[in-house]
Amino acid sequence: MTGPRFVCRRSLGTTRHGSGPAKPVGTLGPNDVVTADQNDSITDVASRLDAENVVVVTDGDQPIGIVTDRDVALSVADGDVSSLVVEDVTQSDPVTIHEDEEAIELSRIIGEHGVRRMPVVDDDGALTGIVSLDDLVATIGEQLAEVAETIEAQSPEYSP
Repeated sequence: MTGPRFVCRRSLGTTRHGSGPAKPVGTLGPNDVVTADQNDSITDVASRLDAENVVVVTDGDQPIGIVTDRDVALSVADGDVSSLVVEDVTQSDPVTIHEDEEAIELSRIIGEHGVRRMPVVDDDGALTGIVSLDDLVATIGEQLAEVAETIEAQSPEYSP
């Protein structure tokens, strides 16, 4: 059984929010991702979920699953979890997105696959971060604020 692994492929700060209309997905969410091996105990993963509400299950650098706080809660409802390992509750074969995709693509994939979070991968399929619906909403909010500033600057008589 292994302990918690924190994977950081880039050093861009604690969050990656920026500005501009064509933001790559790799600039949106946190770059420190809590990871687990599929053979880790579910109780170990539950303690990691204290800080984050999602753990990416990896095989080497490749994301192979996701465990959320909800997955752990549902496994507890089924009874004794002391013998469960991550593989028992993992949402396998996660939907991933390439770090260079534009943020608008995140919106399409979230809608198409009905997911709230997805691992971000590089050209080799290695985990580089994670993005969520919350990151998308925050980015849209930032972009709307920029649009409002532009409108106000170009139309001095306009007042919201």
